[in-house]
Amino acid sequence: QVQLVESGGGLVQAGGSATLSCAASGHFVGINDMSWYRQAPGKQRELVASVTAAGVSNYADFVKGRFTISRDNAVNTMYLQMNSLKPEDTAVYYCQVKYSDYLYEHDLWGQGTQVTVSS
Repeated sequence: QVQLVESGGGLVQAGGSATLSCAASGHFVGINDMSWYRQAPGKQRELVASVTAAGVSNYADFVKGRFTISRDNAVNTMYLQMNSLKPEDTAVYYCQVKYSDYLYEHDLWGQGTQVTVSS
């Protein structure tokens, strides 16, 4: 089995910063794309940023220039550095990992971590 453990988040003042991490552990051959999603109350889950195994990143327009996604393949961990946070960034943030075993690619979601930005 593969598990994801998220950490970070909490209550942050507008304009502040926070860092999220997502660590994968278990039995897998490789980890492919890693992504951060978020879901605000009453809204659909949306993609925030993603990073490939080669380190190529992609960002949603609403976080470009403020958030940075990264990963450390040596420890199977992904990070999201969030700067210049706004109240509208308030949401539950989820990591998603695509990992491979010897046969298939699988999608796995983290448990989610709350980020609340106060004005």
